[in-house]
Amino acid sequence: MKDKKKAFIIILIFIVALSMFLSLFMLRESDYFWHIKAGEYMFKHGVLRKDIFSWSVRGKYWMSHEWLFEVILYWFKTIFSSYHLLVYGFVFLLSLLLILFFTNKENYLKNPFFSALWIIGSSIMIPFMQARPHLISFSLLALVIWFLYDLYKDENSKKIYFLPIISIIWANVHGGSSNLVYLFCFIFVIGGLFNYSNSKIEFRKNTKKQNLKYLLMGLVSALTVNINIHGFKMFLYPYQNMMNKVMISNISEWFPTNLNDFTHYTYVIFLVIIFMILLIGKKKINFMDLLLFGICVFLGLKSTRFWAYTYIIMSYVIFNYVNNNSDTDGLVLGISSCICIFLLSAFINRNSFIDRYNSKYLSNNVIKTIKRENPKRLFNKYDFGGELVYNDIDVFVDGRADLYSKYTFENYLIINRFETGVFDLINSYKFDYYLVTEDMAIYNYLISNPNYLKIYNEKDVYLFRNVNTDV
Repeated sequence: MKDKKKAFIIILIFIVALSMFLSLFMLRESDYFWHIKAGEYMFKHGVLRKDIFSWSVRGKYWMSHEWLFEVILYWFKTIFSSYHLLVYGFVFLLSLLLILFFTNKENYLKNPFFSALWIIGSSIMIPFMQARPHLISFSLLALVIWFLYDLYKDENSKKIYFLPIISIIWANVHGGSSNLVYLFCFIFVIGGLFNYSNSKIEFRKNTKKQNLKYLLMGLVSALTVNINIHGFKMFLYPYQNMMNKVMISNISEWFPTNLNDFTHYTYVIFLVIIFMILLIGKKKINFMDLLLFGICVFLGLKSTRFWAYTYIIMSYVIFNYVNNNSDTDGLVLGISSCICIFLLSAFINRNSFIDRYNSKYLSNNVIKTIKRENPKRLFNKYDFGGELVYNDIDVFVDGRADLYSKYTFENYLIINRFETGVFDLINSYKFDYYLVTEDMAIYNYLISNPNYLKIYNEKDVYLFRNVNTDV
């Protein structure tokens, strides 16, 4: 009992320390800027349903499926000022790790040393340490899996009745993934259809009571997704995104796991470790656990944006296949060493942490120059859109690819890459200014054409003016 209490306190302190360390990796990437601007507007004026930030699609319907997150982010900025991103990252990463720990406490404490290693494995979420709604969605997913697994273990569990509430919150915080609530209900029905056992895999059939609850709450959660400012459109939105080939092919977070990218090996190794634990363990593999692992592998290999889902879901699976070992001496030594390494790393890399946190594509001088020129039909690089929106400059495109993919995003790609049809598009849009970088094919055309005057250049950023356009 004393060992368990000791392990509980040590693990709890370690979770807080690790959350503080990982929050230092928070990145203010390009989408942050339009998120915070949208949050400011909606905090003051009400929820946006139409675009107000671009000149190219102004007034078009915008599925602001992350509106509540944007308001929350702006609220954090209002309270915590320049530290709001660090606080946001710390609060929601800590929330996730605490949910995983407290909802699965007995399993964590039966082998504290492995638990510490598993908690360190949460660093796989470093790529997602950004000012985006994913960090909130991670905690919501953890609650969903907890509710569903609790019913799987006990047919009388009532936690599943909270799923419709989670569904409503998710649909307004991050509607693009809110369908996961009811989909996982149906997955738990499929995972418990049969009774069967062999030397390594065990199928366990759900009771009628369990299936009734899963199906009922799945259907109710599918209905409550529609309780949001966009109504039934939110129900369809995740599936429309998944079928949007323009977005999936050109937005980095939708890219598949790629073994040609060394940084992706972290996730692959993580999968291999989980698989080996399942395979080598003395216990039979429960088919429900295997099904969930298979879904994690499929999603994670299909898109890097799902890597964190593997860690969250498998947190409710992996401990079932780890032997009991309540010794805390190794735990204390291991965690103490990790904390020392984290602190040393934070001290050595303090400047890079600061640079990452304050990262911007565009300098203040570039912004001042653009404002002075006052473009009316600016062509801008996709990555620059967020900062332009933040500075009240109308854009051609920004990080809301789901909006632009219906109207201008393919045209942006043609112009950017200088592909067939580019001149027709240039003539059609009548751009008066171009904000580009050297790696864009359109840059070579602009720099060599006397009709375009270079107004400003800083590092790799160039601003051109069309001399044939009235200023």
